[in-house]
Amino acid sequence: MTGTGDTERARRLRSELAAAVVRDERADGWRQAVETVPRHRFTPGFYLPAEKPSPRGFTWWEPVTAEHDPERWLTAAYTNQSLVTQLDGDEPDWENPEPRDGGSPTSSSTLPSLVLRMWEDADLAEGQDILEIGTGTGYSTALACERYGSDAVTTVEVDNHRLEQAATALYGLGYTPDLAVADGLYGYWPSAPFDRVVAACSVRTVPRAWIAQTRPGGKILVTLGGWQFGFGRTLLTVHADGTASGPLLPGTVSFMLARPHQAPGFGNPAHWSSLLAEAFPTTTRHAIDWLTAETEEAFFTRFLIQSALPTGQITTLDGATFLIDVTTGSVASLTTEDDGLFVRQAGPVRLWDRAEEVLDAHAAAGHPGPEEFRLTVDVVGQHLQHPEMPAISLR
Repeated sequence: MTGTGDTERARRLRSELAAAVVRDERADGWRQAVETVPRHRFTPGFYLPAEKPSPRGFTWWEPVTAEHDPERWLTAAYTNQSLVTQLDGDEPDWENPEPRDGGSPTSSSTLPSLVLRMWEDADLAEGQDILEIGTGTGYSTALACERYGSDAVTTVEVDNHRLEQAATALYGLGYTPDLAVADGLYGYWPSAPFDRVVAACSVRTVPRAWIAQTRPGGKILVTLGGWQFGFGRTLLTVHADGTASGPLLPGTVSFMLARPHQAPGFGNPAHWSSLLAEAFPTTTRHAIDWLTAETEEAFFTRFLIQSALPTGQITTLDGATFLIDVTTGSVASLTTEDDGLFVRQAGPVRLWDRAEEVLDAHAAAGHPGPEEFRLTVDVVGQHLQHPEMPAISLR
């Protein structure tokens, strides 16, 4: 394909990218990896969002390829941004790409700074056996191979088309990790045990298979996600008795949910609204800016609520915000009226009451951040714990 060679300009852009995303002098090994691995070889085509939405109000996704727009393609490949390579699970035809009116990303080349943060937070060392969950384009895999050697890396991908393209790029550059088409939620027994399991997707709960396939003393780096788009990361240490525990990590990082963990459709919100017709309105005790605000505090508050209400989803209809639980058939609505913010609830679970219990406890503890919480996985379940708050059991 035109423009896929490693030109002098590509090497210069790669050096600039390394300088931008590797700023810690202790990470010289990663700097060398970023300067060496040609990201453009892993992204022959991708979608970029247009500045303006489509006429329907959705994201207008513009295809960018080396063949059709080589300058924009190469520049974007070495910009610190995520590059969407698949929408709604549809494999693109990059020979004849078409724009997309809306759609949900289902595969991407994660922004390089986040890839490096992921590998660095996993506390890797020479001689360890590493399992990467979610190969994607293969770029992050190549960085790990460059840094620690191909023999150290096993990577699995659920999408066979994605893995085929990643394998072509990896092998074409001389990287030979163990590759497999597999559901990453089950790990990969043929190459187990591992010293590190690193997930490039988020999960609702930590799969037991990952713990079973990790050596005692080994670690699992995973982002916990869910149906309310809250995220929390943890670095778990696996113990000899088959349990695991570890702190949540500071900051906000988001990955796409593993496909089997994605939310079911909740149907027509108008049907759920009809359940509230006779519900008595009550006032809320807390502001609801955590539902929509794009701050680290709001993201983490949303993660706590999501953890307590793991089958709840949030949507809006005619100016009202709905919390809908398709598993229990419960619903709550929040509406702003002349004399305040009111909630109505119906179904077997009082969703908003449960949310406010968590908000009350979080406020009473002084609004602690993620680094003050621990996740414990044992034979009973998975528990989010803080010394001044009731434990939240993930389900």
